[in-house]
Amino acid sequence: MFRVVLKRFLDKWKSYRHRFVPWVVLNLSRNEKTLRQVTERSKDKLILDEEVSLSLLKLFKVLLRSHGANHGELQAAATHFLRQVTSEEESVEEYGGNTLSGHDAMLKSLGFCIARQPSTLPFAGTGVFVTKGFVPIGTTVAMYPGTVYQAYEPILLQSIRNPFVFRCIDGVLIDGNDKGISKMVFKSCSGRDRIGPFTMSDTSWLTATPQNPLAVGQYVNNCSNEWPANVCYQEYDVPDNFPIELYQYLPNVNYSRDTQRPLRCVVLVSLRDITAGEELFSNYYTIVH
Repeated sequence: MFRVVLKRFLDKWKSYRHRFVPWVVLNLSRNEKTLRQVTERSKDKLILDEEVSLSLLKLFKVLLRSHGANHGELQAAATHFLRQVTSEEESVEEYGGNTLSGHDAMLKSLGFCIARQPSTLPFAGTGVFVTKGFVPIGTTVAMYPGTVYQAYEPILLQSIRNPFVFRCIDGVLIDGNDKGISKMVFKSCSGRDRIGPFTMSDTSWLTATPQNPLAVGQYVNNCSNEWPANVCYQEYDVPDNFPIELYQYLPNVNYSRDTQRPLRCVVLVSLRDITAGEELFSNYYTIVH
């Protein structure tokens, strides 16, 4: 009986440790290659925020045309918006008016697909793979979903046994856990922020089939000496001019409605070209000189 319990505990720990911050910190000295080093905080971003916005808009436009315009109460707003953002070179029939799955929309708009699959790392549990297409260097390849907490907001209960809490450079926290109290908090905050017919965040990442296929970044495992990083985290504040019609695809929501700062999102950007079949590995830590 004791051996069975011990074996279960060890198997659980071997999976959990890849996202357990103290364990990663203690093992940094043995995995110096996993550290990403930059000269100053302002140079931490691999690509400009404008490039991140362009990638998100490109995908979200396809999702909106495929799904949003088919929702009765959103049809007029979606049609008006698409007429504004669609260039003259793009015909109305470009996307065929057919309902696309999130992965089909991703492949059509970005040229690649990612999905959750069992990790190649022993005991690491779930990982994220490029399943189709090709990811060029400097591409927004995934998003880290979750509830956004400012440095002064409480997250004690949500953080217990939670390996999915991401800490930004300025102390902002993103809880990317899709289960338990974290799931309930996100759904509650998302329902609170609805504006008329428009939802201001995407709750489908809490399910096995997120409508925004980028929203699986919390399952990207940390790199190792044997498996070097091919993506890195980059903080992205949603700009004021981001179309309200497209907020429904953002997998983040502020914990407090009174937050004065722009909505914080974290994206993962490719450090090199990535081909189909490769697993994504990230840098959990950035050393600033």
